Amino acid sequence: MNKAINFLTLFFSLLIFSLLASAQPQGPEWSESCDPRLQKALETRLNRLHLDRAARRKLLSIVLVDITDVSEPHMAYINPNEMMYAASLPKIAILLGAFEKVAAGEMSLDDETLEKLKLMIQRSSNSAASEMLNRVGIDYLAELLQSPRYRLYDPEKNGGIWVGKEYGKAPARRRDPLHNLSHGATALQVARFYYLLETGQLVSPDLSKLMKSILAETEIEHKFVKGLKAVQPDLSIYRKSGTWGPYHSDSAIIEHHGRRYIAVALAKSQQGEQWLQNLIVALDSIICPVEVHPN
Repeated sequence: MNKAINFLTLFFSLLIFSLLASAQPQGPEWSESCDPRLQKALETRLNRLHLDRAARRKLLSIVLVDITDVSEPHMAYINPNEMMYAASLPKIAILLGAFEKVAAGEMSLDDETLEKLKLMIQRSSNSAASEMLNRVGIDYLAELLQSPRYRLYDPEKNGGIWVGKEYGKAPARRRDPLHNLSHGATALQVARFYYLLETGQLVSPDLSKLMKSILAETEIEHKFVKGLKAVQPDLSIYRKSGTWGPYHSDSAIIEHHGRRYIAVALAKSQQGEQWLQNLIVALDSIICPVEVHPN
């Protein structure tokens, strides 16, 4: 009898483990270990920009990931798990939630829905974001972000991406459990979102590609976009930013000259927009150094 019980216990334990394992996104492994060369370069440039003091005071959070070889990401970071109010940046979570609903057959990706998603991301429309959030469901989205599959909000890593209210004057319905934020993010989890997107691990490979295409056509040219366009006009950028009061955030996959990287920065300062505009140029110079040719 005891042997039968032990066998059944083992069987169901293996079954549960198998189900949980199958729920994880399948693809290249994500590594959170620092690359020493990349880390030193990041810290050097932060000092040159006189942003080291802001970093020490945890007013600035940065994650940089070289994904030129997506199977071997190289990472550097400053305050990667510092959760901040991120304004419109977490609209990327609503995008994920909508595509999960589409994949489950619970939402139709018709022309009207696709247009709303584009307005939410490319123009950062608050009304479109609120409409899509209500269609996805705040509680559904909260569970999705905390799910074993994604862990884009992870209490063991001080939080992550969170959306707990519509974008507007309505009160928050479900603030994040750790920091009581309505729209929050950590740079590390935003970077993970982009890595999962780039490797086809958000929903499905085909829907990851469609989500990335929506992120490609930003209509708001400030922060990362303004900084990069001044020095690298011929590049591809897949991006979402956020601004509210002293809170400034930007995040992107950036591709040019055969190189590809993820950059995420969150700042709390009235000078935050200028910080991010200058910072992205410095980050780009790490991944894509300018070649100096002899005369």
